[in-house]
Amino acid sequence: MAFSTPSLLSSCSAYRLNPLLFSHRRLRIRLSHSHLKPRFFAVAARENDVFTSPETAKSFDFTSEERIYNWWDSQGYFKPNLDRGSDPFVISMPPPNVTGSLHMGHAMFVTLEDIMVRYHRMKGRPTLWIPGTDHAGIATQLSYYSPYLDFLFDVLFFRYGGTITNQIKRLGASCDWTREHFTLDEQLSRAVIEAFVRLHERGLIYQGSYMVNWSPNLQTAVSDLVCCIYRSDYLTIATTRPETLFGDTAIARHPRDDRYSRYIGRMAIVPMTFGRHVPIISDRYVDKDFGTGVLKISPGHDHNDYLLARKLGLPILNVMNKDGTLNEVAGLYCGLDRFEARKKLWLDLEETGLAVKKEPHTLRVPRSQRGGEVIEPLVSKQWFVTMEPLAEKALQAVERGELTIMPERFEKIYNHWLSNIKDWCISRQLWWGHRIPVWYIVGKDCEEEYIVARNANEALEKAQEKYGKDVEIYQEPDVLDTWFSSALWPFSTLGWPDVSTQDFKKFYPTTVLETGHDILFFWVARMVMMGIEFTGAVPFSYVYLHGLIRDSQGRKMSKTLGNVIDPIDTIKEFGTDALRFTLALGTAGQDLNLSTERLTSNKAFTNKLWNAGKFVLQNLPSQSDISAWETILACKFDKEEALLRLPLPECWVVSKLHCLIDMVTTSYDKYFFGDVGRETYDFFWGDFADWYIEASKARLYHSGGHSVAQAVLLYVFENILKMLHPFMPFVTEALWQALPNRKEALMNSSWPQTSLPMHASSIKKFENLQSLTRAIRNARAEYSVEPAKRISASIVAGNEVIQYISKEKEVLALLSRLDLQNVHFTDSPPGDANQSVHLVAGEGLEAYLPLSDMIDVSAEVERLSKRLSKMQEEFDRLAARLSSPKFVEKAPEEIVSGVREKAAEAEEKITLTKNRLAFLQSTAVVSK
Repeated sequence: MAFSTPSLLSSCSAYRLNPLLFSHRRLRIRLSHSHLKPRFFAVAARENDVFTSPETAKSFDFTSEERIYNWWDSQGYFKPNLDRGSDPFVISMPPPNVTGSLHMGHAMFVTLEDIMVRYHRMKGRPTLWIPGTDHAGIATQLSYYSPYLDFLFDVLFFRYGGTITNQIKRLGASCDWTREHFTLDEQLSRAVIEAFVRLHERGLIYQGSYMVNWSPNLQTAVSDLVCCIYRSDYLTIATTRPETLFGDTAIARHPRDDRYSRYIGRMAIVPMTFGRHVPIISDRYVDKDFGTGVLKISPGHDHNDYLLARKLGLPILNVMNKDGTLNEVAGLYCGLDRFEARKKLWLDLEETGLAVKKEPHTLRVPRSQRGGEVIEPLVSKQWFVTMEPLAEKALQAVERGELTIMPERFEKIYNHWLSNIKDWCISRQLWWGHRIPVWYIVGKDCEEEYIVARNANEALEKAQEKYGKDVEIYQEPDVLDTWFSSALWPFSTLGWPDVSTQDFKKFYPTTVLETGHDILFFWVARMVMMGIEFTGAVPFSYVYLHGLIRDSQGRKMSKTLGNVIDPIDTIKEFGTDALRFTLALGTAGQDLNLSTERLTSNKAFTNKLWNAGKFVLQNLPSQSDISAWETILACKFDKEEALLRLPLPECWVVSKLHCLIDMVTTSYDKYFFGDVGRETYDFFWGDFADWYIEASKARLYHSGGHSVAQAVLLYVFENILKMLHPFMPFVTEALWQALPNRKEALMNSSWPQTSLPMHASSIKKFENLQSLTRAIRNARAEYSVEPAKRISASIVAGNEVIQYISKEKEVLALLSRLDLQNVHFTDSPPGDANQSVHLVAGEGLEAYLPLSDMIDVSAEVERLSKRLSKMQEEFDRLAARLSSPKFVEKAPEEIVSGVREKAAEAEEKITLTKNRLAFLQSTAVVSK
């Protein structure tokens, strides 16, 4: 085999690293190890102390989250259950950088994708979430530029020690880790090479010298993604980059700009070039209203100028070396750094009288997303993919409804970008990545004579067939853009190019692609194009785009602002569930403002769930009480007749639950995760915890029917845990396992049945009972009745209302703190109505609360009289200030306005207090 340089790698691995530093054997050992996942015997979780219970723990222990996660993983719950037989739900994780550590953007995508996966797993679909990491060419080289050996060991640590992987697990990601991939894995590397070869065979990959974005520091092409003015004798030109004047090949003005019409067709001398002449031309490309209306054309250093030069046949001059210094074209400035040259050139222009003025100008300067340095447009020999024919198919996929982008507004952006797409520069001058599978012939022109092959042996065979046995070849040193391998991710991770693999046949196309809207072009659109090109199918049916995570003030998180919130620190303080619930309440495509207040509130929600679980457990019979459990388990709520036999509070809460299940399921199916969270939160806290748990105490502690209340408590709480599990997997699993008779993990339990009966009339009736309770509670608060004091009440309503309200007399008394023996139901006001507080709870439902039960009337009259005097004094002071012309005319408007508002508030309080006092005084007179 004749090579110009020795190879340290086998042909299979020669495409991965540059320079060649790893033996293939070493990589094979590590790759095979990644599939030898340790297995554990399936054992009862309680026996291994995986879970804590509300019966023994005051609050949910966040430190148990890792134990719960490891238990799920050890039982194989993250793998797709192919026995279920329905259409699989498949999602590919956006691969984070191998060098990375967890940030809130990762936390967002992990949360949303895990919600989808857990929901569909519970719905009974074989569910596969494919995890992995990206080799991140530029980011990795920036982080580990030297020495090479230390770098490679560090990458192994990141990849296989699993810093980012372990952090993702900490968030509860239920990925199938046995299918974890790395973009430099043997399988994915083979897919990358195959994709390059096929695109080249189809005439879609070419090599040429074109304008690219160049990073001088990294010495590589990168992705597409103060103003100085100088003048010639006749024309004044504005530029933000005076050092590029050495590359000027023309001066242009707009055809309709009459100021410079007399110069068209003449020649201009470029300053500081010892008399080099360039033509003065006319073109619509020039904006006559910008700057002076005269434009210098530097085709070697501006994308638009480059296109204009290609159109008009202008020469292209490159004045810059790849390290950002000026070359020999710059004459005396040769060898200077671009920024140093800019300063020196400006000084020289000022000294020669060619500089007119310098003025500030805000300019969009392209910088490297990774390194932060200023990027230079530069003509360079690179490899490109012709994108237009690929983009056409990707546009048709959305047009035909084969691909749905959520939110819908991003379809316009997707269509606009693909409709105006440029060829993709896929080569990078890095030493870390997939080496381009191109070999050159020693002694031949690189642009004309090269071999594209799947490996070195194949390349040599092709070269020998064409050039003879003595030919020497060497491989292209450049590597492929990281996004090239990422574009193959949905199908390369499932076995492509081997389309006969079981994973590819079963799980491709995937279902959803979830990611941030900021990489819709970089990644999503390219996956669509490559998926259609290589598999004939759109790689996923839905694209769900989330927004950015911002701080509480809506600012982008940055180290400079000091507002970065670390997910791991957040988890330690608030718990994973609180973080996930907070992130999931956003709206698709919208940025989310994250604050400690929100996290604190949702931590309280976690505690509320825990306490509700404690109440349910404390009020269930012992597991040894077989008879009691038979009674509870015999209660079914899936038939309307069974629902109607329930007492009013039970019928209400079960009906509300069934309504919630339908709404939540619909919202899950529509990817409205924020609605799911809010609806479930409101039901649990507002209906179940605040109302039904309190109402159930009347059954459990005071009257009969406790088995019905127990059955309803258990039924509703179980279903709440199921609906919240995709959002809050850890606390819900712990609570589920604490409940009696658990035969499976919550994450593998079936989703609640939909279209169950609900009784609208019972919902309305209980809402009337709630209104009555609220009215009584408000009256107690208004009159400062001691919380423990029980008061009398007369409930006035029609016969129908009295009938169902009176049946729940114990519930009403418990919720409103009424004296059960002195709660009366009647269809007319009581005899002591004049000495009672009259409440209107709703149409046809009123209550009378005797004042003597609530307060000492004489003492309250005295208290209010003193209070009224103080309020009047305060009002008089405010009124006096407002009646003073000096104050009104001379004081600032905001001060005067504030005094007026205070006076109006004081006057309103005086009126209310007078009315209250008059009512109490009349009551005292009547009682005498």
